[in-house]
Amino acid sequence: MAAGRVAHVTLKGPSVVKEILTAMGVALFAGSFWKMHQWNEQRKVRAFYDLLEKGEIGVVVDEE
Repeated sequence: MAAGRVAHVTLKGPSVVKEILTAMGVALFAGSFWKMHQWNEQRKVRAFYDLLEKGEIGVVVDEE
């Protein structure tokens, strides 16, 4: 019985360049979302202090 040669996929190790590029892409993606979150929070804080300075809002509860 003649056994035929079967083409097997040779497993290679991880590609260092591909891993670095993937990590950089994921880091930029996550970093951009984090930065947008920080800008949004900064905008809220600035708006709060602007209203507080104008006297439109107060942080002290009025006693009746």
